[in-house]
Amino acid sequence: MKLLYTTSKLGIGGRMYQPKRVLQEPGTAVPEKIRSISGANKRRHSSDSESEPEGESSCSEEEKKEEKQEIEKLSSTNVNCAGKPEEDTKKPVVSQQAAPAVSSKPSCKPAVFVPVDRSPEIQEARLKLPILAEEQVIMEAINENPIVVICGETGSGKTTQVPQFLYEAGYTSSNGIIGITEPRRVAAVSMSQRVAKEMNLSHRVVSYQIRYEGNVTDETQIKFMTDGVLLKEVQKDFLLLKYKVIIIDEAHERSMYTDILIGLLSRIVPLREKKGLPLKLIIMSATLRVEDFTENTRLFAVTPPVLQVDARQFPVTVHFNKKTPLDDYSGECFRKVCKIHRMLPSGGILVFLTGQAEVHSLCRRLRKAFPFQKNSTAGDDDDRKESVEEMRKFKKSRRRRKAATLPQINLDNYAVVPVDEGDEDRDAETDDDIAGSDVDLDLGDGDSEEEEKSDSSLPLYVLPLYSLLAPEKQAKVFRPPPPGTRLCVVATNVAETSLTIPGIKYVVDCGKVKKRFYDKITGVSSFRVTWISQASANQRAGRAGRTEPGHCYRLYSSAVFMDFEKFSAPEITKRPVEDLILQMKALNIEKVINFPFPTPPPAEALAAAEELLIALGALKEPPMTGRLKEQQAAKLSCPISPLGRVMATFPVAPRYAKMLALSRQHDCLPYTITIVSAMTVRELFEEFDRPAASEEETVKLKGKKGRLVQMQRIWAGQGSLQKLGDLMVMLGAVGACEYSGCTPKFCEENGLRYKAMLEIRRLRGQLTTAVNSVCTDAGLYVDPKMKPPTEAQATYLRQIVLAGLGDHLARRVQAEELLDDKWKNAYKTALLDDPVFIHPSSVLFKQLPDFVVYQEIVETTKLYMKDRVSWQLPAVEVDYPEGIDRYKYFARFLLEGKVIEKLGSYSQCLLSSPLIMLKTWSKLQPRTEFLLQALVAENCDNRDALLAAWKKNPKYLLAAYCQWIPEVMQEDIAKQWPPVAL
Repeated sequence: MKLLYTTSKLGIGGRMYQPKRVLQEPGTAVPEKIRSISGANKRRHSSDSESEPEGESSCSEEEKKEEKQEIEKLSSTNVNCAGKPEEDTKKPVVSQQAAPAVSSKPSCKPAVFVPVDRSPEIQEARLKLPILAEEQVIMEAINENPIVVICGETGSGKTTQVPQFLYEAGYTSSNGIIGITEPRRVAAVSMSQRVAKEMNLSHRVVSYQIRYEGNVTDETQIKFMTDGVLLKEVQKDFLLLKYKVIIIDEAHERSMYTDILIGLLSRIVPLREKKGLPLKLIIMSATLRVEDFTENTRLFAVTPPVLQVDARQFPVTVHFNKKTPLDDYSGECFRKVCKIHRMLPSGGILVFLTGQAEVHSLCRRLRKAFPFQKNSTAGDDDDRKESVEEMRKFKKSRRRRKAATLPQINLDNYAVVPVDEGDEDRDAETDDDIAGSDVDLDLGDGDSEEEEKSDSSLPLYVLPLYSLLAPEKQAKVFRPPPPGTRLCVVATNVAETSLTIPGIKYVVDCGKVKKRFYDKITGVSSFRVTWISQASANQRAGRAGRTEPGHCYRLYSSAVFMDFEKFSAPEITKRPVEDLILQMKALNIEKVINFPFPTPPPAEALAAAEELLIALGALKEPPMTGRLKEQQAAKLSCPISPLGRVMATFPVAPRYAKMLALSRQHDCLPYTITIVSAMTVRELFEEFDRPAASEEETVKLKGKKGRLVQMQRIWAGQGSLQKLGDLMVMLGAVGACEYSGCTPKFCEENGLRYKAMLEIRRLRGQLTTAVNSVCTDAGLYVDPKMKPPTEAQATYLRQIVLAGLGDHLARRVQAEELLDDKWKNAYKTALLDDPVFIHPSSVLFKQLPDFVVYQEIVETTKLYMKDRVSWQLPAVEVDYPEGIDRYKYFARFLLEGKVIEKLGSYSQCLLSSPLIMLKTWSKLQPRTEFLLQALVAENCDNRDALLAAWKKNPKYLLAAYCQWIPEVMQEDIAKQWPPVAL
């Protein structure tokens, strides 16, 4: 008997399995016979019931009014939107099985099965996924509950298989769509391609939609998208009527848009239920903080069932360090990798570090310690593998022989260490005679004399991996390493959940991550290296058990691990939320503070966001009448303004949306769109200050950096164009790249990130479409041959940028205001008490204009302003002082060359700054007192009086001025005195 590979198909309330059926012509009677793989036959008792009609609903005026009232309730009240009586809202116990159906009315809908023609290879691969064994339990829970939570570790198959379960169960019938949200664009695209391949369906049926592109058609039935795309759709259709199921994937990452979608969908689901158009919500996660959902009665009045799916995971042995390195964790990673490579059997190594610079530094050290020769021939591959293994065994045995003689150790000199610390899983195997046995895989914490020595007998194939790495270089980690070598990937946390690297057996975890922190009030961001969470540590360890049993070496003690927080804080609690508030206001959710967030943002962050939006004109100002409490409440419930509604249509931050809304004048829209796209994408230029792998690479990086600096000066333009500063450099870089066709070769030659330039091109197209939809007569298009702006347009662009970044204005600290050396060349902002500086990479670094407008402030060694534009305020007339101060100001202007132009050529050679003439302690300087007395003696407080004094005495002020000039220059000045023709 030939069995077909099938998956479990369920009818509501009963277990059954169905193989593929042959589609019959309409009207042909088909006996309801269901054949199971196991040989059991079952018959549905509800086969004679009629299916529920699924036609599109035509909303009446009353229904629209009811919908509007429900949206208002979403922001103003905390009532149970599911419409259940009070006794029904008690929280049931979370179990591993599906909770009982919410509705007491038994379902009478017949089972639906949509056949899928999969290839035998795909069927065989699917049956190995753990989630296939749970299909019936999952589908019963989905059919009987409006909201379901599925927890499954990475590799369980939930992302690719759950949409297929729903498709085969008929959830796409009657033009319904299964929508799946992903936090990353790459995941949305790759998952849609994978599901289409598995189901043997066209990309017109299984499609994706991301920020810049998509292939969605009228035939689409399964749609993968980013969470931001679905949030935009909610603005246009609050009830999401074209969807039958919404799947929120990767909810454990707790991205800001994911949290908002879950809050909105918790209200949309009961609204759809009331209208007779049920919507299913499935929340899927790898390491979900379940209590945020099960214990949040404001979010879900009835606790959704939680289903646990085991992952396809091999056992991973975890080894903790006895000591925790506080600073040199990168060096500890190097030592641990050296021990693994020299002593342990074959298998890939994955190292987790915090940043790009650390990744390249460790790669350089490892390549130097274990050099890999690329010009080896393929004929010696087998011999090389055997020799490498023999060499590894020999060195391991030699190391053991060396360790036979134990030194005398005084235990009183050492702290007491728990017996099991660092030895948690030594008894994993006990057979020392097994070839390649992993018995003693706890490598210890000690240093080795051989670590820094170069050893070409054990070649190591070292690859970096981080988010800004070029895609073609990222793809190298998925290819098999050269024969006779061991793969070693040095990565940031991008390899934690986003990517699964094949062949990894050993994981080295430094236990740290670089995160971006924001000040809740000022918005100042800084990157800090902090400890990871326990959930992240377990995710990293799981990378070692994908294809075979693995080992994870944690470079910290178990006591430190127990002090880690269990989960990372959600993104919504750590970053500014003004863009989020604007989108919610556009949905008529005025009282955002009452919104059912899974984890609410801090109240001060909400207040700061609304204050900024009011300043930008996106929200109406609150009334300043009534009691103080009423005024405070009004500040957190301001309605959106007409300008705010226009700004909400642009998929960029509110500051940039304000710039776009003001750019119709003087044909500035194409330039503003380009500038906003570049500011949104960021990281346009390559980083060439990273450690190099060799001296040759050091010279190469230095040459590339010099080329980039040269091109930045060219892109900065001349004259008034230079006042656009770093934004003019961005504009010039994008224009030059597009003019050349945006080729990888041009980007590499000129220090541009090709991936970033492609994103800018796509965002320009998206923003151009958005602007055309708002301004129907604009007629904009993306011009690849866009000319540089004129000087007049550059001035208008500076004004437009200032309108969006009005509170990001910094004033240069003048010399007379210097309190100490830390304020030298510094700027003062309205939001901070500390000095901020122009970054050395800026084209304005040497100019130091009096005023600059900046995009943001980033804290590294100092507080640096990012993406600066110079600004020049008009001169303001003030009354000329009287008395002795009148002569002090005249002396200052005289020394600066503002009274007599010829003296300006000597202003850079003065022994003291002219500003000290205005200091209260100026009398302590003999030269200041001598010059002041000479001016007072002849009543010289203006240019005319000075010229009259020189006519009477041509040598007037010569002696006083020479005290300000170096002695070697005094003779030349005396010959040319007076410095003006009389």
